[in-house]
Amino acid sequence: MTDRLAFLRTVEPFHLLPPEVLEEVAALLQEVTHPREALIYRQGETKLRGVDLIIEGAYDTFFYDGQRQRRLPEVYGPGECYGGVSVLLNKKRSLRTVQARAGTRVYFLHRNDFRSLCLGYDSFFQYFTNRYGKLMLDDEYAQLVHPGPQAPQNFIAADELYSRRMGTVELRPVQACPGSTPTYEVARLMAKARSSCYFVLDEAGKDVAGYVTDITLRDKVVADLGDARLPISTYIDSPTRSVSSEAFVYEALLLMFRTKTRYLLVEQDGGYLGFISRNKLLAEQAQSPFLFIQGVKQAVSLRELRRNWQKVPDIVFQLLDRGVKPEIVNQVITTVADTIALKVIEDVIREMGPPPAKFVFIVLGSEGRQEQTLLTDQDNAIIYEDKANEHREEVRDYFLRFATEVSDRLNEIGFSFCDGGFMAKNPKWTHSLSHWKRNYLEWLRESNPENVMRFAAFFDVRYLYGEADILDELRDFLDVELQKPLDRFLHYMAINALQYEPPLTFFNNIRTFAVGDQQVINLKKIMSPIVDLVRVFSLQHRVFATNTGQRLAALRQLGVFSEKDYQELLQSYYYLMGMRLKKQSVQMMQDKMQPDNYLDPKKLTKVERVTLKEIFKVISDFQVKIKVNFAKQL
Repeated sequence: MTDRLAFLRTVEPFHLLPPEVLEEVAALLQEVTHPREALIYRQGETKLRGVDLIIEGAYDTFFYDGQRQRRLPEVYGPGECYGGVSVLLNKKRSLRTVQARAGTRVYFLHRNDFRSLCLGYDSFFQYFTNRYGKLMLDDEYAQLVHPGPQAPQNFIAADELYSRRMGTVELRPVQACPGSTPTYEVARLMAKARSSCYFVLDEAGKDVAGYVTDITLRDKVVADLGDARLPISTYIDSPTRSVSSEAFVYEALLLMFRTKTRYLLVEQDGGYLGFISRNKLLAEQAQSPFLFIQGVKQAVSLRELRRNWQKVPDIVFQLLDRGVKPEIVNQVITTVADTIALKVIEDVIREMGPPPAKFVFIVLGSEGRQEQTLLTDQDNAIIYEDKANEHREEVRDYFLRFATEVSDRLNEIGFSFCDGGFMAKNPKWTHSLSHWKRNYLEWLRESNPENVMRFAAFFDVRYLYGEADILDELRDFLDVELQKPLDRFLHYMAINALQYEPPLTFFNNIRTFAVGDQQVINLKKIMSPIVDLVRVFSLQHRVFATNTGQRLAALRQLGVFSEKDYQELLQSYYYLMGMRLKKQSVQMMQDKMQPDNYLDPKKLTKVERVTLKEIFKVISDFQVKIKVNFAKQL
């Protein structure tokens, strides 16, 4: 055992794991000896049961090309790990052909235990994804990789979707003209450049103010009989959207779907590296979740939207099975749900006619935090602009009818009604901006334990549809109010974060409770203290991000949390999220039953149980931090 531990400390990235976890891993290792020149794995064919840590001897690894010639040979010697990238990113099939040298001995670790380590320790997981990302930048390597047989319905894009940066994507140069350029001249420039998009500069001629597309010219000039001699600034679309060249491809696609952007600028070193269209980026992704989202956007009936939502568990299972991080999976679920909700909202407005006032449709709770799982209900509300007395009833009547229709359709699609009634169809949660300001003033100034627990979801609010300025005004109002003494409010918020005690006994065992014939834990309740404690620190420091990961990052930047605090909470939260999503997707796909948040610890591997116990300790430690930080109030 001692020898195994000493060996593990020399192997990348196992040396990154905590000592107590290494001890558990050492106990799980199985020693295997391979005869000389034994063919261990065939590229794209052999399904790996786990990963191999080479003790002595070596693995000769290579690709066979079409002429059965060996290409890109690489030797894995003592202290190296083979199979991690294949298990995580190649559907468990060996990327390379592997042959053993004489006297080769390895430690074998089962893939379930290996994946548990990846879910529990981000730096461990990133070692393999970063390695693969670098390898895929080599054209010869990328051409030789064999992904193996595809499932009939595989929504997973090429592996590079989650490891490739936007700076490596083929972009078109940014072509721009002054806003004073006549519209007909811009149309000629677009025809000459064979481009469907042209960017327009601001008055100073330095920055991009907007853009014009062939659709813009069709709808605003030709169809509306617009004057093509007018400056192009008359017809431009705005705002433009951009991402850093360091952003991942999946992040760019999610941004484009959320903002309904067809064209995206890519920034680098204070300038623009180029731009790309959504269709071009999607075309490179063959069978990805984003093509599925594009299909959702084109759905024309509630039945079709319902069928699309029923496919999401399959997408979630495949993403997690492929090693995609739970926070990315959360974003995919949220983007699909948002796309469906937007389709419903737009259809209802089309049928009911234009709203009698400006409004914003907002989502709350896990939807607001972009942390939806497969067990999700509706949490939404409406804020509309204040109107003169004689129009108040007319405005309110429209939005209540509108909210009821939207909510009923969402329920029919598969987003069930909220048991607590936190929906816009409830008259309590469809109101004018001034009424909403009074709501927040009451929660902040007249706090009590019941109100804080009940209305915490309203501090996780996110824009979905309508006039974003209305929500911005509410946030500005909150920003001012949060600078005032709020000891009582923060006191009860802090207590809220202490309500659930992690299920760890005095003897370091996991405390369970009975559901049917099983002894289980509730993953949602275990995660809630992290959400609550991050929320209370965010409100105290006026951080208006709603996503738990983004809040943590902002609090780390402000110095509220150290790098160690940040990493422990982030990894703990998303490890639990991964377990929760995987359990729910299996329940829906394989067991054909409604998902829940219960988990039987006996069905976990040893590594998973050890990791869970470590997470419980992390949560307990941070609950102590809450008590210390709010000692005056508590």
